[in-house]
Amino acid sequence: MALLVADAAEAVMLANILNKTAPQNLLLKLYTNDYTPVEGETEASYTEAAGFGYAALTLTGANWTITPGAPSLASYAQQTFTFSGALGLVYGYFVVQAVSGLIMWGERFTDGPYTIAQAEDQIRINPSLSLT
Repeated sequence: MALLVADAAEAVMLANILNKTAPQNLLLKLYTNDYTPVEGETEASYTEAAGFGYAALTLTGANWTITPGAPSLASYAQQTFTFSGALGLVYGYFVVQAVSGLIMWGERFTDGPYTIAQAEDQIRINPSLSLT
């Protein structure tokens, strides 16, 4: 499945572009419910992973690389979640603003869900966003 930007995030993005509101760092989170992102979703649509060494990862604004073009691409260094035990199934990831907690986008893994069965299992994500 392709990355899906939530309706609420479109308004936040416009407000940021127009300098109406200040942007925020983002949090990259994993979800464990059998859910496919839709435009009308909220952060409550996702069941965030919990336990077994899981912690959301901060995506700091200054660390994004922006490449202009058609499409323009924002990319972030690969992020790795390493687990300490059997978390179970992970269906995808979602991104929220660090301060407000508002949903920005989510993506279900196209080759998932991934099974976290033991300590040292990992999930790697290459965060990116493109605009045409």
